[in-house]
Amino acid sequence: MPGDFEWDETLYAGSAAFYAVGRLPYPAGLADALQAAVPLDGSGRLLDVGCGPGSLTLLLAPLVAEAVGIDADADMIAQAGVAAGRAECRNVSWHRMRAEELPGRLGRFRLVTFAQSFHWLDQQLTAAAVREMVAPGGACVHVHATTHEGAADGGPMQYPRPPRARIAALAADYLGPVRRAGQSFIPAGPPADGDKVMAAAGFRGPERIDVLAGGVHERTADQVVASVFSLSSAAPHLFGDRLAGFESRLRRLLRSVSPGGLFCERQRQIAVDIWRP
Repeated sequence: MPGDFEWDETLYAGSAAFYAVGRLPYPAGLADALQAAVPLDGSGRLLDVGCGPGSLTLLLAPLVAEAVGIDADADMIAQAGVAAGRAECRNVSWHRMRAEELPGRLGRFRLVTFAQSFHWLDQQLTAAAVREMVAPGGACVHVHATTHEGAADGGPMQYPRPPRARIAALAADYLGPVRRAGQSFIPAGPPADGDKVMAAAGFRGPERIDVLAGGVHERTADQVVASVFSLSSAAPHLFGDRLAGFESRLRRLLRSVSPGGLFCERQRQIAVDIWRP
């Protein structure tokens, strides 16, 4: 990890409920692409590492016999359980554990996924463990996506886009200009050397698939606020006793852009890297 970053349990503290509400969903086209590429035929097992509230796990669960989601944050696991119950998804189990604890007696899997999570991990340790957990003919997949906000362009829409640059500036007024991550700071952002780590662990690839999203999502002011608090860099605990003041100013900003409280965001393209053992 960059700089002096060291993972701690506050990385997403207080963000789980906001994550479930504020993040854009993964498109069905992502499931279709993985179903064809891996392939997935209703058999085999899925492991989603850093599953959060189960967004990707539940999208892919119908394509496998058993799905397992793990996350280090207890609240994320609780939210995932609620989402699974709401979706009546009965072939999934949830475990609170860090990726660094793998294999953790979880067995082998047809597909192991990391969706917006690999950069927070001890990558070398995790990749080596996962290499032994992928069954013959299976794959490990990295999903590169931005789900807290939509594309910055893409043509006119029914309602205004959330003023993301102004929101980021407002958060910086409270938290400072250097990106926060739990109790640490990451001035250059998360690392981007995952390809070297995966190759060193013995994986072949990657095969790159671009999933064209582009769907327009109508968003309420509450959802936009939730998307901000879903970020590790703006997790509620970081604001301390200034949280209410920040949220009040954030909502005033949103009202100034859309007095009716409705926004639109166009989903960003998603890139998928497939690694074979």
